[in-house]
Amino acid sequence: MADLSVDIAGLKLKNPVITASGTYGSGKEYGQLIDINRLGAVCVKTVTLKPVAGNRPPRLWETPSGMLNSIGLQNDGVDAFIANDLPYLAALDTPIIASIAGTSVDDCSRLAKMLSALPEIDAIELNISCPNAKAGGVIFGSDEKLAADVVGKTRLATTKPLIVKLTPNTGDIAAVAVACERAGADALSLINTVLGMAVDIHTLRPQLGNVVGGLSGPAVKPIAVRMVWEVARNVGVPIIGMGGIMTAADALEFIIAGATAVAVGTANFVDPQAPIKIIEGINQYLEKKSIATVSELMGALKID
Repeated sequence: MADLSVDIAGLKLKNPVITASGTYGSGKEYGQLIDINRLGAVCVKTVTLKPVAGNRPPRLWETPSGMLNSIGLQNDGVDAFIANDLPYLAALDTPIIASIAGTSVDDCSRLAKMLSALPEIDAIELNISCPNAKAGGVIFGSDEKLAADVVGKTRLATTKPLIVKLTPNTGDIAAVAVACERAGADALSLINTVLGMAVDIHTLRPQLGNVVGGLSGPAVKPIAVRMVWEVARNVGVPIIGMGGIMTAADALEFIIAGATAVAVGTANFVDPQAPIKIIEGINQYLEKKSIATVSELMGALKID
């Protein structure tokens, strides 16, 4: 096999394939279907300080080449995550990335401090990009100053690798990325979902209870690849690319554009084996091309 190992701010991964937060729960469900230990890392569903009921249904709507979701960060809160999910995760032989979000800077720093004290957690993903959180949820990632503020305060609360998840729903994602790097982000993950909506032409009502939601899946991949490329040219920290990755070829596009690792999300709903197939496909590509390590492809895009 080729060498698929990658390093994200000191976090060693056996391969560059991670599960995208929000699509994998705590891994228990998928653990019945695949060997999770084969993954590069597991990024669990975003947790908040207190339980969140989420948005009113309907919350999912299938679209051509993708889907809209408006879950609203539903979760049982950090205490329940630690009590009910962490024991299962701790038994896995793969790094665990805890994803956190809050409606205030203080929420985020408190969550980071709590989870960083747990040896089972290997890194923190700070979700500053959820497009459909209610309860006054601020999209910190839509503004450079807001992003820098929450990243800086969260940075002070943890010594573990801090990965900041960026939103595409901003005027200049590269500028936000630079602000996050300067504020202390060890790595960046992008993109989260693109704002969208769907209408029922028979009832004249929106298809989602929250009216708008986040579009994911193959339809957003060209946008995501372009944004990863833009950000990679402007920052020096590792990037986890995501957005419509269904196959190894999709994943390789992100890596060639500048990503160190990739996260698989919507594909998990279509085929639970997708992350494993992507790992195997990347290895086959490297062997066919006689490329010894996946790191040789990172940012290898040729532009005349």
